[in-house]
Amino acid sequence: MKKLTTEEINTALASLKGWTINENSIEKKYVFKDFNQAFGFLSRIALYSEKVNHHADWSGVYNKVNIKLSTHDAGGVTQTDIDFAKVIDTYL
Repeated sequence: MKKLTTEEINTALASLKGWTINENSIEKKYVFKDFNQAFGFLSRIALYSEKVNHHADWSGVYNKVNIKLSTHDAGGVTQTDIDFAKVIDTYL
């Protein structure tokens, strides 16, 4: 997988609401009504991650979820991460 340039990442993020670039990853913070909604969201992402064998760095505290995406083998953000971000946003 080819690591995207900063320009390519910024172009892709223009179509993704709330995602930002941070060093070698893209990230987004979500806030849900309660723990159950946040946990359900994480569960759906986990199932998709396993299916495509691409795993996010994430953390969750009560109703807040932080997600970082990067392709470690490529040393940064690839098209796979952009595509994964699009899928994650469909789980809202």
